[in-house]
Amino acid sequence: ADVTPDDITVPVSRKLGTVCLAVFFILLGLAFLPVPAGPLALFDAFYRSGALVFGGGHVVLPLLRNAVVVPGWVSDNAFLAGYGVAQAVPGPLFTFSAYLGAVAGIPPGGVAGAAIALVAIFVPGILCLLGTLPFWHALRTKRGPQAAMRGTNAAVVGLLGAALYNPVWTSAVLRPADFAVATTGFVLLVVWRAPPLLVVVLSALAGVGLSRVG
Repeated sequence: ADVTPDDITVPVSRKLGTVCLAVFFILLGLAFLPVPAGPLALFDAFYRSGALVFGGGHVVLPLLRNAVVVPGWVSDNAFLAGYGVAQAVPGPLFTFSAYLGAVAGIPPGGVAGAAIALVAIFVPGILCLLGTLPFWHALRTKRGPQAAMRGTNAAVVGLLGAALYNPVWTSAVLRPADFAVATTGFVLLVVWRAPPLLVVVLSALAGVGLSRVG
């Protein structure tokens, strides 16, 4: 039998949902307060990124870059290298945060830093899910929230384009040879349907060859 929204039982009470939303906004407010470089600063940076992103995984890319590259915790080269590897493996782009937490130049680094970053970036989404679930059925029938969701979905397209341009394009495509490598990779993925891992390996080899020639 077909399942309709009315048939779905929400396992979260309105009280628990309200508490989750309150915790979400409290943590978000605290995440903007200045703290010394360390585990708390790392948690704050990735919590902000996870809380402010919407739409698709790649939208988080400029937020992560602003969180770790701008303050000098991770170099641009290390950031882009990790992003390239993240594209070659399955799973959500949010897992890229584990790599960034591990290589960040502030304590604790390593496995502990990876764990803090990974938990911090997923927590706001979980809190939002639990917080809105009890109210979602009522909201989805109203014109205001429907219009807001349509506008949000449209904005995501622009944000994805902006994320592609900066930091990916501006940091990696600096000369005609770089453009040729990027175009070849695009054709391999889109036209020939080559495995992403193969495209990453071939592009990395091409980049190494170009660096030696240049």
